[in-house]
Amino acid sequence: MNDSSHYTPPKVWVWEKPSGGRFASINRPVSGATHDKALPIGRHPLQLYSQGTPNGIKVTILLEELLAAGHVGAEYDAWLIQIGEGDQFGSGFVGANPNSKIPALVDRSGAEPMRVFESGAILLYLAEKFGAFVPAGGAARAECLSWLFWQVGSAPYVGGGFGHFYAYAPSKIEYAIDRFAMETKRQLDVLDQRLAQHAFVAGNDYTVADMAIWPWYGGLVLGQLYGAAEFLSAQDYQHVLRWADQIARRPAVRRGRLVNRTNEGCLRERHSAADLDALAG
Repeated sequence: MNDSSHYTPPKVWVWEKPSGGRFASINRPVSGATHDKALPIGRHPLQLYSQGTPNGIKVTILLEELLAAGHVGAEYDAWLIQIGEGDQFGSGFVGANPNSKIPALVDRSGAEPMRVFESGAILLYLAEKFGAFVPAGGAARAECLSWLFWQVGSAPYVGGGFGHFYAYAPSKIEYAIDRFAMETKRQLDVLDQRLAQHAFVAGNDYTVADMAIWPWYGGLVLGQLYGAAEFLSAQDYQHVLRWADQIARRPAVRRGRLVNRTNEGCLRERHSAADLDALAG
């Protein structure tokens, strides 16, 4: 790799070699399918195609919370999309999400299948479909949606920025790590100040805003993401830690975190509640 202090960008950038460290084999500057592969379809109306990354976990947490709240229509099949192997570039998945990113949801409860992609959009779609975990209107709804979209807009600095350069880049670049660590800590401080005044991110009620934010920022302070809790001085964010621990204890969150993961003790694919029950048994 070139010494960054002597690198001069070319007049026109050309993709000449893989880049991105451990993800180099799946990074490319063009979109669309690379191979034909249909998506599997299970027996439930809601078909989720995902992997247990922070963005994927958002959706399985919400689905498990909906089921725990008695919304039987939220039963779902969760199919594993292994992004490290390029499953997201199969023709079926590209049809569900032209951006080739997990998660993607296909709702087959209506006359025609409906695709929903981007994790924030999926959370809002499901919350509105079942009338749960999102306020119906007024200031409460505006606050919830503001924090939901705060996460959607901010997390790329945490994942693609800090997480990439701190944990995955093939070489450590001081400027990049410093730049994104600074922004990540600023975001944690934004969240900490908010949670100093409120039980949950959007106010007194647990909402999709918490479910969106927790896998990223909760994961950071609890040491579940990038192994960076000490590096980021997570102990400084006491209100985030209180909130993160509180949410981590919820049974539905514990269940949702297990889905579409290949680690020992987790669930590669989920097709009924019994699949998760069997892990606990």
